[in-house]
Amino acid sequence: MVSEMNPVSESTHCSNATVSIYGSPEEAQAAISRLRECGFDLRNLSIIGRDTHSEGQVFGYYGGGDGPVRYWGKSGEFWSAVWSTLSGWGFFTVPGIGPVLVAGPLGGWIVSALDNAAIFGGLSALGAGLYSIGISKRSIVVCEAALRADRYLLIAHGAAGEVANARQALHDSGGFQLTA
Repeated sequence: MVSEMNPVSESTHCSNATVSIYGSPEEAQAAISRLRECGFDLRNLSIIGRDTHSEGQVFGYYGGGDGPVRYWGKSGEFWSAVWSTLSGWGFFTVPGIGPVLVAGPLGGWIVSALDNAAIFGGLSALGAGLYSIGISKRSIVVCEAALRADRYLLIAHGAAGEVANARQALHDSGGFQLTA
């Protein structure tokens, strides 16, 4: 659980998206498993975390044919599992945050935000991707700070009822939740 993060007092509420922050890949994986058990459509789930590695360690991304992308490095088991579970993946370097890994539709939202940069003035590509699904600018600041602190963001989106169920499941999994 990410208890050292301070809650965001936010007056706006997005009924079509929710963000939870986790302190470790194991916590994030447990939350994904919880969502799967609750019947949440994993096509509407994304995760993002910083790509951390040390100078003396080999790391890389690879794949062959139609198989899933694999990650070789410190968090390889986690990212390889997530990329085989969620549709879509990405690797981006975000100014002020550094290199990040993405699984799920968030990668596409980031690319779309890059294509439409003029619309999202003042936001990073990541921030613009989150903003495009209804995450508030104030919550985006918290999300970006959490990434800089090597946390993992789990973003569930979809119809209001599905997101409400996901929000409850994520709350039960112990993540720090943002009011979108």
